[in-house]
Amino acid sequence: MALTTKLIRLIYAPRLHAIDRFMRDPVRTQRRQLETLLDKASGTVFGREHGFGGIRTADDFARRVPIGEYEDFRPYIDRIRSGEQNVTWPTEIRWFAKSSGTTSTKSKFIPVSREGLRCCHMRGPLDIAGLFARLYPQSRVFSGKTLTLGGSHRLENTGGGAEEGDLSAILIEHTPRLARGMRVPGAETALIPDFEKKVEAICRETVHRNVTAFAGVPSWNLVMLNKVLEYTGKDNISEVWPNMELFTHGGMNFTPYREQYRKIIPSERMKYMETYNASEGFFAIQDDPASDAMLLMLDYGIYYEFLPVRELHDPSKAVPLEGVRTGVNYAMIVSTCNGLWRYLIGDTVEFVSTDPYRVRITGRTRHFINAFGEEIIVDNAEAALHAACRATGAQISDYTAGPVYMNDKTKGSHQWIVEFSTPPSDPERFADELDRALQRVNSDYEAKRFRDTTLLRPTLTVAPQGTFYRWMKNRGKAGGQNKVPRLCNDRTYLDQLTGLL
Repeated sequence: MALTTKLIRLIYAPRLHAIDRFMRDPVRTQRRQLETLLDKASGTVFGREHGFGGIRTADDFARRVPIGEYEDFRPYIDRIRSGEQNVTWPTEIRWFAKSSGTTSTKSKFIPVSREGLRCCHMRGPLDIAGLFARLYPQSRVFSGKTLTLGGSHRLENTGGGAEEGDLSAILIEHTPRLARGMRVPGAETALIPDFEKKVEAICRETVHRNVTAFAGVPSWNLVMLNKVLEYTGKDNISEVWPNMELFTHGGMNFTPYREQYRKIIPSERMKYMETYNASEGFFAIQDDPASDAMLLMLDYGIYYEFLPVRELHDPSKAVPLEGVRTGVNYAMIVSTCNGLWRYLIGDTVEFVSTDPYRVRITGRTRHFINAFGEEIIVDNAEAALHAACRATGAQISDYTAGPVYMNDKTKGSHQWIVEFSTPPSDPERFADELDRALQRVNSDYEAKRFRDTTLLRPTLTVAPQGTFYRWMKNRGKAGGQNKVPRLCNDRTYLDQLTGLL
């Protein structure tokens, strides 16, 4: 066993035991989280308005507090940003994680408390280290540096005494000195606002370091790694960083990128570990390499509820953790020690297991195509694209899809704009395979496609390489935690991209 890994396992042993405890008794853990949150916030403005002091059960909580999205919660957040405290959380809110997400063009400002920073956002990376050391005792990943490609919005004063910026900027400012020595690049480079200039600086700063791990969104990290190869003239990343062992990724489905990473990092030692980390909280970690699901972290100061996506119109259908079933697509609702209450974060998940509770991300509540009753979600799209790639030998860099509306002369269909890293020899066959795969994974789509009853076969538009990068850059969303919107129920994204072709 490597000495550094042995030391990490020793240091993290108590925490690993705590994780094992909540896996054995998840329902009680979650009830305690709710009780603690309500007790602490009972004297806040929000707590008094919703009678936190009289809540005794999860059912009481659900009856008294409505489920809400950002715009519902915004009046409270605006009060905190203006300098008022004890609004939704009793301790001072000093930071706001600025996030545009993918469901709105407006910025969202997610409150971050000291408790949220310590017990949630910063505990997640520590638990990753402990779980990885337990899974791979022979690993030497802790003897080198971790390269983190985060956002670029520096902290700025709100005018009310708090600061706002990317969550990564907040974390950089509060990373302990010892941990800073294990990360690259330095803070100045990490917060360069221009993504291209930041990547150039990362190349200069890191190619001669012993980088053993990296972390971030798969798409932007792939851009960075290709720039590293261009900068060094090497054929693959193993020639640049021979001790590379781990990519901790999140923010999007890794499946479309997996083969590209295997090609660019041809190392048998390479491991991939998915995480579910958002501005609202750190939610889950892949603790089992044999599973594509992630362990829901139940003791991070977060109380979870889940609303079946088919019941989004009826908030009363939301259930606590013990009420979920595997195979159901749920919208996730969180109440947190950052002062969010029954907050619909916009992500959808499916439980793969309930013993322990493991989830995988299936998409966004507003990212779908349902122009003709077909109800295509991101999970369907990813599975169908993967099948089409397998059948044709293609590899995808990026994509988005949306409806082609019917008119008096033709029926409706879907348009898929796809950028390939390895294009199919026959794009029409790829479209056929995509169509067949969508029918296999989605019965509603299959019914609409039956004998072209409602929907015609999808059309494939092949985008030149670099198109999606230019599109995201033009929208001010290059790098960081920004994600390409995969599906849209109108033609907004399709028309913008078509203008670049």
